[in-house]
Amino acid sequence: MRSARRPFTMSEPSITQPNATTYPIDDLVSAAREGRVRIPDFQRPLRWQWEDVRRLFDSIVRGYPIGSMLFWARPAPAATVRLGALHIEAPARPDALWVVDGQQRITSLANALSDEGAGDSRFALAYDLRARMFVRPGDEPQLLPLPVLFDLQRLLKWFAERPNTAALLDEATRVAKAIRQYTAPAYIVKQDDEAVLRDIFDRMNNYGRRLSRAEVFTALHAGQSSTGRPRSLGDIAEHLDTRFGFGLLDDDTVLRAFLARRGPDVTREIRLEFGGGRVSREFPNETADDANQAAEVALERAVRFLQDDAKIPHFAFLPYRYLLVVLTRFFAHHAQPAHRNRDLLRRWFWRAALVGPALGRGAYTNAMHTLASCIVATDEDTSVASLLAAVQRFPPSFTFPERFRSTMAECRFVLCAMWSLSPRSPLTAEPYEREALAAALAGRRTATDVLEMLFPRRGEHRNDTGNRVLLVGDDANGDARALFAERPSQHDAETWQGVLASHALTEDVTLLLSDEDGAEPIRRRALELSRATSAFLKRMTEQEFEDTPPLESLDLDDEQRDDDPEPSHAEQPHA
Repeated sequence: MRSARRPFTMSEPSITQPNATTYPIDDLVSAAREGRVRIPDFQRPLRWQWEDVRRLFDSIVRGYPIGSMLFWARPAPAATVRLGALHIEAPARPDALWVVDGQQRITSLANALSDEGAGDSRFALAYDLRARMFVRPGDEPQLLPLPVLFDLQRLLKWFAERPNTAALLDEATRVAKAIRQYTAPAYIVKQDDEAVLRDIFDRMNNYGRRLSRAEVFTALHAGQSSTGRPRSLGDIAEHLDTRFGFGLLDDDTVLRAFLARRGPDVTREIRLEFGGGRVSREFPNETADDANQAAEVALERAVRFLQDDAKIPHFAFLPYRYLLVVLTRFFAHHAQPAHRNRDLLRRWFWRAALVGPALGRGAYTNAMHTLASCIVATDEDTSVASLLAAVQRFPPSFTFPERFRSTMAECRFVLCAMWSLSPRSPLTAEPYEREALAAALAGRRTATDVLEMLFPRRGEHRNDTGNRVLLVGDDANGDARALFAERPSQHDAETWQGVLASHALTEDVTLLLSDEDGAEPIRRRALELSRATSAFLKRMTEQEFEDTPPLESLDLDDEQRDDDPEPSHAEQPHA
């Protein structure tokens, strides 16, 4: 098989020997805050969390090596630079340092040592002067915030305002000096050809931890947004989350959706997607930038369909990610399907969800390819009919899950059924809004944060599905049983019955909530949830109805007799 990489020959321009230097932390942070440090579009997203940042500063104070960095020296235009939680209005610079290796470290340093960055929980650090270790900020008098520690004038003022901590000044001075004077090795490459830098980046990461497929794709084919800023798969996911509150899609799902739009085989070699002689038969003249923007639009349509038609409010409720990929391909080619086809597509979606990976003999990738291949770019009706036919060979089945796991497809069926009941606040009797759900699940890919246990401390039945209730906002206070144990004085009996029904609860069940064992109310609640889920799936799949296409697509006999009755637009159940 031909290699995807272009071989390097001696006739090609080579780079000069990188300059080796060292940077004090103080200089690195200053360069970042001034906007001199830039992040190329081929860099992976920021992955470090609080513990990684803590270990970085612990290594610095101990004098441990933190690894070398690699910079690409070249001009940079004026731009708003995003560096972790920092948003820097950076002027155009002739001497910018583009980070080829070291992004996680530089971003962590710049954020943890500034007030703005330290407001982000990932970078919020303090130094415990008594325990001599980095910890999370708090109110204890010996906890010194890192931005204060890094600023000499603020450090002296901090101690002046706390005379009882004067004996700890020497320790603070020692740590501040260790951070400010620590020098990190770096290499600087001067090269005008960005392709060379991408190749260096690719090779460096292949020598160590391999990048994910989505990261490699972004490195090779990142497009440019209308503002001139590089558009990565992560940018697309963030935009969808911001606009629709659907949650943050993982990069792998976004990549597969991108690829499925251009062709049903999502396992193809991504290095050749916009080169190497490959041309998309469906979008032959498309550039990487065009494809990025079009993929985002198609994903938007697919997400709207899931929320409005399939009744899936959030990514954390989605049973299978590969079905979103297939929907993206469909809406890329059929932007505004007929009303009847939208109904059929909703039936297909839930029938396919019930079938699961059995469609691909247990493999999600095979199922995705099979379904994506059903979509014909030029024929909407045939596409919908083929999708339905693909899943019709497998009898759908659903078994209510006794135990709850937020990542299981069956449990997500239950979640969608819970949401379909329009759950209402036990305190206000108002239904939860989708926006409130999105806010409660911000940054989460499972629904754990909106699920409370009626009996959180009961061992045998603690993890039962019947022990879960969906609560949002102020209602998620950790005491779900108290919320439902008795009717609040502000609600009349009819209102309270409506609130309970919206959570698949009955008054009989609530009367048992005082039972310390919890087994019986959990069992009865599970029966209510099971009935609600079965009813929801029946409405969504409409198995008992004929899957006739839109009337306008049928070849009807024009020679209808005058005394023939008008054809009915209402579909009839199977005999």
